[in-house]
Amino acid sequence: MHILLVSQHFWPEQFKCNDVARELVARGHRVTVLTGLPNYPGGRIFEGFGFFRRLTEDREGYRIVRSWVVPRGRGGAVRLALNYASFVLTGTLRALWLTRRERFDAVLVHETSPVTVGVPAVVAARRQRVPLYFWVLDLWPESLTAAGGITSPAVLRFFTRLTCWIYDHSRRILISSRGFRRSILEKGDYADRLVYFPNWADRALSAKVDYALPPLPAGFTVMFAGNIGEAQDFEHIVAAADLLRGEPDLHFVLVGDGRKRPWVEAEVARRGLTATVHLVGRHPLEAMPLFFARADVMLVTLKDELIFNLTAPAKLQAYMSAGRPVAAMANGETRDLVAEARCGLSVAAGDAHGLADALLRLKRMPAAEREALGANGRRYCREHFDLDGAMDRLCRLFEDDVRSPQS
Repeated sequence: MHILLVSQHFWPEQFKCNDVARELVARGHRVTVLTGLPNYPGGRIFEGFGFFRRLTEDREGYRIVRSWVVPRGRGGAVRLALNYASFVLTGTLRALWLTRRERFDAVLVHETSPVTVGVPAVVAARRQRVPLYFWVLDLWPESLTAAGGITSPAVLRFFTRLTCWIYDHSRRILISSRGFRRSILEKGDYADRLVYFPNWADRALSAKVDYALPPLPAGFTVMFAGNIGEAQDFEHIVAAADLLRGEPDLHFVLVGDGRKRPWVEAEVARRGLTATVHLVGRHPLEAMPLFFARADVMLVTLKDELIFNLTAPAKLQAYMSAGRPVAAMANGETRDLVAEARCGLSVAAGDAHGLADALLRLKRMPAAEREALGANGRRYCREHFDLDGAMDRLCRLFEDDVRSPQS
């Protein structure tokens, strides 16, 4: 089969769709990727790419076709809106161009954010009358309110209608979280289209690399890895660190970057926590196993918002696959998975006191018990979040739909 994979973000940006393209090719499929110029998360077009550079290239057996986008800059509302809108426009033009030149058997969308990534995909699928598979990793319009603070009824109504239009044109709606089901069904009768298709741990996290780690503190290490943004509720992470200032050998190590980082740095300094809260910056995905190996506990947190209660961040699978015990400050799907896997301790979203108590419990727990929690997580990840198993299921979906096309 020839599959058109549509994603606003793709290699060299680090997203799950990179794995999808590579694995589909390994299973004998032909893949063309329609994406934008790489600019996430730094906000600038990556070095070596440009408006007239590397707009098409072949990599690992698949073809990449890039659309022009306005880079997201520092992530302000205006620049993000321009970034999203520019991909809709140029991506749609690229989709029309591609569908005139080549024949596809299916269109697969990797929808992180925004939902508008589905527009070029719908155009391509309708033009060639092929099935569309929409992989939902971020709920819209709920994300606009939870992460963007947008409450305008007119704006939310517009994006609700756009989301439903995309769902209406999808043969299958793949959901990365079981909690997404309720929200999607509230928008329409899509029950027979829903397929649970969760994230998996990146293969790069199991590779051995030679990488010089920055200086890390000695003592009991609580590590957070990933985006330092609004959704991750750093207000309560820092508050928990403040409550634990009497434990000088308990350290918070924050690996990553994001829009919230300047606030975290300023707040850590204001509270006098620089001896126990350490921001070490962004590092390559391939280096994460080396960081994880230095952690006693991995930290996953989400704010108490409806959309965050319905999902589990991809970092949870990464933590579990590394065999590290987890401390979670979150509600809903994240908390349920930690309990189901028996891989750590969890408290309610926004409960800084509960998080501090949980971290003290983990610190005082015998090392063998912590290792058992980590082993539980690794085992659960192998059974439920395996890349090979996920790709086998996806390919079966393609094949079943080809044999039994919708009327």
